Amino acid sequence: KNAERYITPELKEYEEKVLSAEQKAKDLEYEMFVELRDLVAKSAARLQATADALAEVDVLAGLAELARSRNYVRPTVVEAPVLDIESGRHPVLDITEPDGTFVPNGVQCAGAMQSPVPPGVVDANCGTILLITGPNMAGKSTYIRQAALLMLMAQMGSFVPARRATIGVADRIFARVGASDELSRGMSTFMVEMTETARILNTATPRSLVILDEIGRGTSTYDGLSLAWSIVEHVHEHIGCRTLFATHYHELTDLETQLPGVRNYNVAVKEWNDQVVFLHQIVPGAADKSYGIHVAQLAGVPRSVNERAREVLAWLEAKHQPADANACGSASKTSSSLPSRNGKNDGRASHWQLTLFGVEEHPLLDEIRGAKLDELSPLEALELVHEWQTRLAGEREPAKG
Repeated sequence: KNAERYITPELKEYEEKVLSAEQKAKDLEYEMFVELRDLVAKSAARLQATADALAEVDVLAGLAELARSRNYVRPTVVEAPVLDIESGRHPVLDITEPDGTFVPNGVQCAGAMQSPVPPGVVDANCGTILLITGPNMAGKSTYIRQAALLMLMAQMGSFVPARRATIGVADRIFARVGASDELSRGMSTFMVEMTETARILNTATPRSLVILDEIGRGTSTYDGLSLAWSIVEHVHEHIGCRTLFATHYHELTDLETQLPGVRNYNVAVKEWNDQVVFLHQIVPGAADKSYGIHVAQLAGVPRSVNERAREVLAWLEAKHQPADANACGSASKTSSSLPSRNGKNDGRASHWQLTLFGVEEHPLLDEIRGAKLDELSPLEALELVHEWQTRLAGEREPAKG
């Protein structure tokens, strides 16, 4: 109300240019975009072919540089379903671990073939299924994954981290490793494991490679061991594919004597001053320990827990030693109770799960076998039997208080 605005023709013309510049810029940009789009559309096939060629060259150049810098070798790819790797290395850990720390390992196995194993490719007695046992953290999972990765690299045209490799073409590589659930689908960890295992058993062929890690660990010992046992038998009898099976079920190692295609391997360890040193070396034979308590100690589990675990382990090992079937007869399966923390018997009857392949023997059997009945009078023999009955009755009574 108290001001007057004055303009000149020059200012008005400049104002119009400023206000319309943004719209003109957008129109010009869109015009150039349409022109470029039409030009690209006319040359789409040539551009896509160029991109594919560059991508292939990029991959091959990357693999070549990797092979040169990490001393990879060219694998011999054959039609026969064999896997023969000497001093193989995990392609990821070989780079991430400090130089010289990763321990190379070889693998040798062959799937079921109509004709004999080609001479000079693999040992004719190498086996179809490799059962790998050994301690926790020793490298079982790394070993079986390494074999699958090297086969995958060889079939994609890459050199492999090994001293020598002869790899038969596989139609599929199956892996059942790790532990995870699918809550959104209402599937537990064990259900996911069994679903993946079922897919392997239903679709694998003699030309496949299968790696299995700790099958059956998500359920009870008996169920898990029984499933793992029958899975190995099924793969051996009905599929016959190259299989690497890592497990803590040491009972499975008995399959080597029952199935001609099964071979036992284990990860070597060195015990020294109540400590365990993982050598990460795969050697023939079966392991007899898992060293779980040692791993718990390395993880920082309280010392009191580890000491108590050793007590329980020693008791279980002594209690579940397989007994002589001829000497056991129909002997009672009652066993001495687990000692309490103060070293005294807690008075409770044992309800621990028995061993699968042995019959539990009661300590009284040794006394019964050693009793010299010819030197006892009828009264002394009766008193001895009464003493045995009293001791058995005392073990069966529940703890009071």
